[in-house]
This record gives sequence, structure tokens and C-alpha cells, in this order.
Amino acid sequence: MTYRDSHGRTLQDYPRPSVAVDTAVLSVLPDGRLAVLLANDGDDARLPGTFVHPGETLARAALRALRDKTGVDGREPRQLHVFDAPDRDPRGWVLSVAHLDAVPYRALDFDAGRAELRPVDEVRGLLYGHDEIVRMAVERLRDDYAASPDPAQLMPGTFTLRSLQNLHESVLGIDLPRDTFRRTMEPQLSTTGGIERGGVGKPARTFRTR
Repeated sequence: MTYRDSHGRTLQDYPRPSVAVDTAVLSVLPDGRLAVLLANDGDDARLPGTFVHPGETLARAALRALRDKTGVDGREPRQLHVFDAPDRDPRGWVLSVAHLDAVPYRALDFDAGRAELRPVDEVRGLLYGHDEIVRMAVERLRDDYAASPDPAQLMPGTFTLRSLQNLHESVLGIDLPRDTFRRTMEPQLSTTGGIERGGVGKPARTFRTR
């Protein structure tokens, strides 16, 4: 039986937007800059995204776009926000369900012929309003890193407090007072009982996240 509302209309009687998914994959470059993965299409750059196919979940569409547009597979991006301004996309009425993922640089295996990692402070003029998605993704990741040690697991299994602080400064885009950072983060870490040698000065204790 076909559903009809109180006006006798079916769902097909109402105009509906297209639904897209776009994913901001963030990582920290070896030089310490926070970067986002962009798909290249000729001279245009954008977040890897796609329209949702019939019978497809948002999560599957996001994974399909990452695989097809950048070569990235095996990730689990989380939903970030729904961008629904009616005029946001010049192609028409398109809702974008934006997703966010943060990946260690060493683990981000993408097709360099189809995608690039671009520092977030150099991202501007992306198609389809993707600048705003990148901005919100960066803000969300920075909120996550403001009070918790490496919540996205960008560090290797064990690390020193100095290397952890370097990572947080890269994500947050600011310098952090060493003593304040230590007092905030060390109680949330587990010590390994080991030390890291080879640096200047006293060997540093190593930690892991809980």
C-alpha cells in the first residue's frame, strides 16, 4: 500500500535534494603541518565524495568514494555534520553528509596520481563548499586534542612526552607550555617502564595511551 500524508500526497510528490557524502581525511605531515587529503580531478581539487546510490548506506558511500577517488581503503570515518544550505552546490540542491577521519601519515596509503595531502592552512577555493567542511573537520579534531592525549592514535604505540607534545602542537597549530602540557597529559597516560635514548640530555621515559 502506498503511503500518503494528510494532504493525500506520496513521498514522490515532494521535491527532494540529492544526498552526497564528503570525507575530510586529516594527517600530520613529516614536517609537522596538519594536512587534508584531496582528490584531484584535472585542475580541480576537492574532498573525496560521491552521491549516495539507491540502497546504499552513508558509511558505504563514504568508503566507496575514498577508495575510488584516492585509493584509500579500510578506514572508518565518522559523521561530522550535515551541510544543507540550499545554494551550497552550483549543481543543484545537494545535502552533504560530511565525514571525518584522522590517519597517521605512515599508515595513509593513497594513490598519488589521484590525490594529494595539502596543508590545511593552504586550503581555499575548493569546489562545492568543501572549504567549510575542512574548516569544521579541523576544528573538531582540535577540540578532541585540546584535553586528551592523541585521541585519534596518530602516534606509534609508545612515545615520549616531548614527541606527544610535538604532535599536539601540529594538530592545534599553536605552541604549548611544556609544564602545563605535562601536567594535563601525563595522568592520562600509561608508562611503559622504558626510556628512549639517543637524544640530547637525559633519556626520556616512554608512554602509551590507555
